[in-house]
Amino acid sequence: MADAAATFLQHLYASEPPLPDYVSVARAHQRIPDKLLVEVDDFIALFERVTRRQAWIARATDQAPAIARIPRAETCFFSAWDFHLPPDRPGDWQLIEFNDNGSGFLFAAQINRVFYELCLADDAAIQPSPTIGELGRQIQEMITEEIRTCLNTDSPAGVAILDDSDSLQSGRFREEHTRLAALCRALGWRTYVVAPEALQWDGESLLVDGAPVDFVVNRSTDFFWQAPQFAALKEAYASGRVYIAPNPFSYATRSDKRLLDWLSRPHMDAALGITPDERALLSRHVPPTWELSDDNLETLAARKQELVFKPAQSHAGLGVLDSRAVGRHRLRRLLSKGQRYVAQQWVDKGELLDADGNHLWSDLRVWYWRDRRYLLSGRASPRPDRLELGPPGGWLPTFEEMSVK
Repeated sequence: MADAAATFLQHLYASEPPLPDYVSVARAHQRIPDKLLVEVDDFIALFERVTRRQAWIARATDQAPAIARIPRAETCFFSAWDFHLPPDRPGDWQLIEFNDNGSGFLFAAQINRVFYELCLADDAAIQPSPTIGELGRQIQEMITEEIRTCLNTDSPAGVAILDDSDSLQSGRFREEHTRLAALCRALGWRTYVVAPEALQWDGESLLVDGAPVDFVVNRSTDFFWQAPQFAALKEAYASGRVYIAPNPFSYATRSDKRLLDWLSRPHMDAALGITPDERALLSRHVPPTWELSDDNLETLAARKQELVFKPAQSHAGLGVLDSRAVGRHRLRRLLSKGQRYVAQQWVDKGELLDADGNHLWSDLRVWYWRDRRYLLSGRASPRPDRLELGPPGGWLPTFEEMSVK
């Protein structure tokens, strides 16, 4: 088994294009039953219905920054739902968070395909993962459809793949931006990979190096564009002439972790139009979550061993508090500084052993665009309470296992 895992990694880092050597990959894989994925599909369809209702949108944007209250039609093609599958009862899978700025989809597809070709191609129970070329064409089709739907054209004036300057220089997904740009250029579109400070607004068009762009793939983690370098992007967004996804509206109505409070518990159902049948499905698969407040601080602090405390607006596990560091005084300081946190019921991750016998804890990431599930991936961590993607952990080859007919 260790030899097969070593061969897999050798092929992966020598493939074309090679996986960047700073991307860690676990020496293991996971199989997800197709029946479980059908349930996940139904759940995601419900999530989409609920979060697009006017009552939901009005509540979600009521206290949001003004820029997040502008309704938008864009649907991000790298939206990702993250789930935990408890090892003793995987059918009770739980949504941990939704991310409309999910990173790693091109890397995950490459990891899955290389593993499949080397280790699973003869396993009739495994749904073949898409080739790099197949996934690339799917992404091109999704982008093209977004352009047609939101810009009423078949070809954009130009494409900008946007990220913060430090991420473009040393971020873990900078190579993914380059690959995405290549897919856009292959369709004949002028495409740039830039930081927000490279953008200009001339009153009519968003410009990069003096040339117009009207389709922006936004990878920045400044979710509400509060830094001064976003001034041009904000003006373009307010004009309605430029496609930008994800954006402050999609973040405020779908990705802010405080929304898990409404999804997980019935206290807002009447105001949000959530029916009893919808509530049953939501409560089964969204762990109880509370937005931290003065009213519940004492209760949540007393239950800290069974909860996970994390920022309402964060990414990649940043800001998650160790339960040993959580106390009433710490939580009060967070509130006094205006730092918004949620407390989520602890949910066990899947467990597995890698080829070297290391104990790892895994999650499931499901990639969706509109009503299409197009990719599975997973992350494996050497700790059950943190997402650590360094060896022996890392991205985890993940596959759909079909039922025996």
